[in-house]
Amino acid sequence: MKKLLCFSLAAIAAGSMMVPAGKITAKAEEVLSPACKAAYLCDDTTGTKVYSKEETKQLPIASMCKIMTLLLSFEAVESGELAYDEMITVSENASGMGGSQVFLDAGLSYSAEQLMKTVAVCSANDSCVALAERIAGSEAGFVARMNERAKELGAENTLFANCTGLPKEPQYSCAKDVALMLRAMISHKKYFEFSKIWLEDFAHPDGRTTSITNTNKLIRSYDGCDGGKTGFTSEAGFCLAATAKRGDTRLISVVIGADNSKSRFAGITSMFDYAFNCYETRAILEAGKELEERATVSGSRVKDVSVVAEHPLCAFTRRGEKGDFQVSVDLRSDLRAPLAKGDEVGSASLYLNGVEVCVTRLLANEDAPRMTWFDALRETVRQWQ
Repeated sequence: MKKLLCFSLAAIAAGSMMVPAGKITAKAEEVLSPACKAAYLCDDTTGTKVYSKEETKQLPIASMCKIMTLLLSFEAVESGELAYDEMITVSENASGMGGSQVFLDAGLSYSAEQLMKTVAVCSANDSCVALAERIAGSEAGFVARMNERAKELGAENTLFANCTGLPKEPQYSCAKDVALMLRAMISHKKYFEFSKIWLEDFAHPDGRTTSITNTNKLIRSYDGCDGGKTGFTSEAGFCLAATAKRGDTRLISVVIGADNSKSRFAGITSMFDYAFNCYETRAILEAGKELEERATVSGSRVKDVSVVAEHPLCAFTRRGEKGDFQVSVDLRSDLRAPLAKGDEVGSASLYLNGVEVCVTRLLANEDAPRMTWFDALRETVRQWQ
């Protein structure tokens, strides 16, 4: 069963922050010129591209590889394969990693949460390998998972050779693929418990402490920036993937191959500034809010159930842009009891001027238990009355 709901963008946009017309109408290519080999800017909710520079060029990305390491770690917890409080014993191999590290000692045990925190905050190579060995049995096995997951995300110009980003051939990615990976990783809200830490003492089981400092300076200097991953090797140059949120708008920005650290932060800042000034995000259909439509269920004394959107349907548009939105609600006609709250019952799509821009699953907001023998008898009696 499909139903179309129509909205006027002009009405939705009423009350938006006023921005000088020149900044609104200027194209990104006219005002942005980040000093780097490749760059990408998009919104997080819909993935709409705002700006790109050599977006699919295959380049080394250094420690931005750890975005995928963290993503697989979060997904391992989500699937039950790993627990945040599980203690992981560090191997000689993991403790011997060079580069940025938190100085784990072989034979000591740390919680998965502790290791993930040090990867997110201070880019610890030793913690990456310890997590990889626990999740996949070996770093090589974990790297195979990284490459498989990259393909699932649509990262077509990415190949991992290790879980740290330390130089090893062949290994590469591109600005667009890094944005895809960061979007997937920040969908795990636990990440933001780590990403906003600036300075912290990391306690080792033997009583030692190591000071960990966030490598992403923008979390202190840029309004709304609450996450990201830096990277540097002589081959990759200075890299940064970052996210920032203001109001309902969350942005993803990537810089690869800047000549110095100042340039990578300046490139990300300029892209964020442009997008926040010129674009806005509006929730047309809110997540968790009941729709007027109800899903019909057979085989239950409950004839229909209320429905909610799993994720919001949002519009990411230029400020002042005019257009018409339509929300298409498609409820399944084959629903049978038992149906539990949270089960998928259909989908909803958002269209702008006839083009689909966003889609979400629709979920049952209440249970519909299977009809009992007594329920069936009572229904039969009711129909004969």
